[in-house]
Amino acid sequence: MSISKNLREVLACPKCKGDVEEKGMFIACGKCRLAFPVLDGNVPDMLIPDAWPLAKARKAGFRHSLKL
Repeated sequence: MSISKNLREVLACPKCKGDVEEKGMFIACGKCRLAFPVLDGNVPDMLIPDAWPLAKARKAGFRHSLKL
C-alpha cells in the first residue's frame, strides 16, 4: 500500500475520530475495531458501512480483492 505521507498524517477514524494505522491493505482503528479497505493501492475507503470488522480483516491477512 502506498498512501502518501501527507494523507496518512490527516486520516482519522470516521466513527470515533481516533488514530488509525496502516495494516496491509487496510487502515485500521483499534478503538472501534474496524478496518477500512484501501482500494487500488492508494485510495482509502473510509465509509463506515464499507468497513470490515477488525477480526475479519485479520483473518484475511489484511488482504482483499476489492477494486474501485
